[in-house]
Amino acid sequence: MEERIQMKLTTLVSLIGLLWLTGCANLAPTSGTSDTTPTGTSPATKPAQAAHVPIIPTGPLSPIASTEASGEDVAALQAPADLWDRIRRGFAMPDLQHELVQDRERWYATRPDYIERMTGRSSKYLFHIVEELERRNMPTELALLPYIESAFNPQAVSSARAAGMWQFMPATGTYFDLKQNAFRDDRRDVLASTRAALDYLQKLYGMFGDWHLALETAWGLKADSMNGSKASSVGMLRRSSSSTTWNKYGRERSGMLSI
Repeated sequence: MEERIQMKLTTLVSLIGLLWLTGCANLAPTSGTSDTTPTGTSPATKPAQAAHVPIIPTGPLSPIASTEASGEDVAALQAPADLWDRIRRGFAMPDLQHELVQDRERWYATRPDYIERMTGRSSKYLFHIVEELERRNMPTELALLPYIESAFNPQAVSSARAAGMWQFMPATGTYFDLKQNAFRDDRRDVLASTRAALDYLQKLYGMFGDWHLALETAWGLKADSMNGSKASSVGMLRRSSSSTTWNKYGRERSGMLSI
């Protein structure tokens, strides 16, 4: 089971690296402004423009505080031209360099048809996920998780009864207010399940302070649920105030991250 969890994490990292290297869209070239004037129009009719006068500070330079040098207030000169560029600009998770990651990169690189099908399916949902991640100030790498979980199929159901685009187990879905009855299953609702998934990951990140460990723990709890350890997964979430319990579980899972 731990090998399956490691494979999921390395698959996500390799998919992120592949999208970073290759990109998924090309930017259209910007046409230059013509210097020619319309027929019959004299260049003399153009209004005169005042010469630009640069502003040069005078006096001694004063040091700036570290808070004033923060990069959070620095905006890009141009807005992203497409969603994939926007996702790449929001990458914030450190890379994992390992042969398992390289193996998954090669696996995806040799299956362009599969990538194209998933990308086409995700076009209905990816914008909303990126919007929510940016609103919560979360890494945009997380928008690629449904590629790994369900190939962006909201109706996907696993043999262990995990359902939806984010593949919530029944008990975990109930904990995060995803209604499930004979008439509805919010795990298959794109908006509701995305809200629950990001709540889940934010909760785990708040406990551990590490996105890799948060993902590892999420998949580990799902594996526990698949093995029938309902109390081990949802019960631990309810006992989140117990730092001793989570520190022990985090140490167990962090050992699996040394790949």
